[in-house]
Order: sequence, then C-alpha cells, then structure tokens
Amino acid sequence: MLDLILLPEAYFSALIFLLIRSIDIHLLEWKNSNNLKPLLLRGARQVGKSSSVRELSQAFDFFLEINFEKKEHQDARKIFEQHSSPKLITDELYAMFGIPIVAGKTLLFLDEIQNCVSAISSLRFFYEEMPALHVIAAGSLLEFALEELPSYGVGRIRSLFMYPMSFDEYMNALNLSDLANKIATASIEKPLSEPLHKQCLNHLVRFIAIGGMSEQATSLYILVLLKTPNTRALKRLLNY
Repeated sequence: MLDLILLPEAYFSALIFLLIRSIDIHLLEWKNSNNLKPLLLRGARQVGKSSSVRELSQAFDFFLEINFEKKEHQDARKIFEQHSSPKLITDELYAMFGIPIVAGKTLLFLDEIQNCVSAISSLRFFYEEMPALHVIAAGSLLEFALEELPSYGVGRIRSLFMYPMSFDEYMNALNLSDLANKIATASIEKPLSEPLHKQCLNHLVRFIAIGGMSEQATSLYILVLLKTPNTRALKRLLNY
C-alpha cells in the first residue's frame, strides 16, 4: 500500500484544493454577515475544518492561525490564560507574530481550541468588545472542554458543525456534478438508466471505502482516481 506517512505535508496541501466542501458556502456567509459573531467550528478530527478555514482566509488581507496543540504556540496560549480583554490579547498576539489584527481585514483562527479553555471563554468577549473582528475557533471533542465552563457565551457565539466528506462532495471533486444532480432528481417514476445506475454504484463502493479516511488521504485517493481511473490502481491504493 502507498505509504502516506512518507509524503511531505506540502504535497498534501497541494491536493486539498480538489475538495470543495459544502461548508465553504456557510463560512462565506458568516464572513459577510451583518450580525457577526465569533464562529465555533465543531466536528471530528481530520474532516477538513482547518483546510476550509485556510481557504476562507484568502478573502482577507491578513490571517493569523494559532494551534493550541503545537509546542511553538504555547506562549500564545499563555496570553489567553493571562488576559480576558480582546484588546490586550490581540495587542500581544500582534507583538508576538507580527501579523496585524485589524477588524474587517484579519481572520483570527484559533485551532484545536479544546486545549485552551481560556481561549474558549474569550470568544464571548470578542463579540462584546471587538464585534467587527472575524474570529474562528475550531476543535474536536469540544463537549469535554465545555463541561469545564459554566457558560461559554450563549447568544454571543455562532456554532457550525462540519461532517466527513459527503457523497455529493466526493462526486463534485471527481468533476461528476452532473451525475450527482441526476441522482438527486431520480425517483421511482423516473429512475436512472441502467448504465448510469451501475456507474453510480461503482462510485458509491469507492466512496464507502474512503469514508473514514482523513481529508489528506481522501485528496490523494481522488487524485489517483483522476490520474489513473482503473480498478487495478485503486486496489493497490486500498491494499485489497
């Protein structure tokens, strides 16, 4: 089987563009909302939360990503633990990273926020004191972190859930959106033709095989499908 671990991270980054996710539309709507609130992006690990936020960041002048799991960002974590004021937090983050944090121009991304309860608590204060700043927090297993808080800002924070790749997203990534539309419009009265039905079943089997993979592995799989759409290559990739 192809050893995914040996491939460099930059290689995977070049593949992520293949996956246009349904949540991208909701993220863009949030960006342009007249009633902006900090966004809490929830979902299981490796479903593509960080990749979707990075894609959204291209619509901003500045982008600051802090990952509370990384050792190099532990000093940033201490800033949230020491301050509750968004003004003090953003001033020190700017001094630390040299990236301007300007309302309307900067996207502040707090990744793996379940590892910093103080950062979760700060979200409500961003809404109250810096309501025009775009702030996204993402994490998994957030329910356990939220149990430690009496309240994390009900009414002041917007939540979105991101799920693993859907069959529609898979079909669109393979440039088969027309076939996906035919599936959506099919009915008992007007079923798919036998050739199209057979083709859809083949894709469904492949989709089920990769349904639990990380987005990086999924991207690689789809790239192989696009470059070498033959059964033998697919079997080698799936190791069966």
